[in-house]
Amino acid sequence: MGHKKGRCVKRNKQINVGEKEELVRAPHSFVFHRGLPGDHIVELTKDFRRVMEPFTASSLKIRKKNTIKDFVSVAGIFHISHICIFTKTELGMYLKLCRLPRGPTLTFKIHNFSLARDVVSMLKKQMVYEEAYKNAPLVILNNFSGEGMQLKLISSTFQNMFPTINLTTINLSTIRRCVCLNYNTTSKTIDFRHYAIKIVPTGLSRGVKKLVQAKVPNLSKCEDISDFLTKPTMSESEAEDDEISHVTLPQKLSSRGNHANSTSAIRLYELGPRITLQLIKVENGLLDGEILFHEFIHKTEEEKLTIRKKRAKKQKLKEKRRKIQEENKRKKEIQKQEHKEKSLKGIQKKRENDMLLQKIAKESAEESKLEDDDVQYYREEVGEEPDKDLFQTKIGTKRPQKHIIKYKSKKIKLDKS
Repeated sequence: MGHKKGRCVKRNKQINVGEKEELVRAPHSFVFHRGLPGDHIVELTKDFRRVMEPFTASSLKIRKKNTIKDFVSVAGIFHISHICIFTKTELGMYLKLCRLPRGPTLTFKIHNFSLARDVVSMLKKQMVYEEAYKNAPLVILNNFSGEGMQLKLISSTFQNMFPTINLTTINLSTIRRCVCLNYNTTSKTIDFRHYAIKIVPTGLSRGVKKLVQAKVPNLSKCEDISDFLTKPTMSESEAEDDEISHVTLPQKLSSRGNHANSTSAIRLYELGPRITLQLIKVENGLLDGEILFHEFIHKTEEEKLTIRKKRAKKQKLKEKRRKIQEENKRKKEIQKQEHKEKSLKGIQKKRENDMLLQKIAKESAEESKLEDDDVQYYREEVGEEPDKDLFQTKIGTKRPQKHIIKYKSKKIKLDKS
């Protein structure tokens, strides 16, 4: 009897059925926290998940007994390409960005941060709506063109965490958020910001702007509709926006008043969180391997060569143990197969013996039936009862009790003289 598969196994086989190619190719991520507990790190993890929407596990549940191997084992099913781990220790908080399946791993120290709820509460005008999280954000990198392998690695890592944009086929209405990363050369820190993008038409008075955006105007102070339309008050976009933020739209947007080849202004509303990061370490593998860069520890070429030799020796020992384990596993499989064959032979032999006994019983039943037929035939032809020993087989009959000679042991009498 085979082992029955659970409903989770049956469900996993149907996960990738019917998915679009664009969704499969898009980078997906796991975001979770490890280390010491705390409310701030939990809230920060949830805020970072919101940044990575929609290609992230929004309701990912982590247990203490879960290891990195558990996430790596299921990463292929869900097309996971990156793992973001927030860790908290006694020295501070850190962020690890891991590229699956073989690395590299970037470790950042979090100097300070502000949660999304705190950032939004400080703004005078807030713009938080769920429609903005249905599409991936635009990544903007600033000042990452300096010297050093680590800067190129940081920029490529953050770019690969989000889907690429095809300028020829992109729909501008889907770009509603952006992630800005600014590198400070003096402090060697990275400012992480998250904004919502809003496009508003320019060159319109406040009254016309309300009509264009389908808002109901207040005409209580106007004698005529012309007074409302010709009011000299400048629009909010003309009063606050700079000319640098003015752009010419190449296509029509879904928002009202933004037509193709028209001038509009770009506004950014911060969504949070704010994070200040500093790159500490770059590892070649997945949370392991050769250290390619370290901010505080610098080793000489001799020390690097010694570390490589130790790592190579450790790798050889690991391979040797793996081969021994595979050999032992193979021997166990052979023993298991031999035991299985022996058990099958025993079962087969037992079946043959049972069949032989059944055959003998069947033959004896047939012989007794033939004897009964002979007795019945004799009665019909002769008209008398046959003798008892006429049709009985003499094989195996016991000797009568009267013919058995009983020997008695004689007692020897001793002469007393």
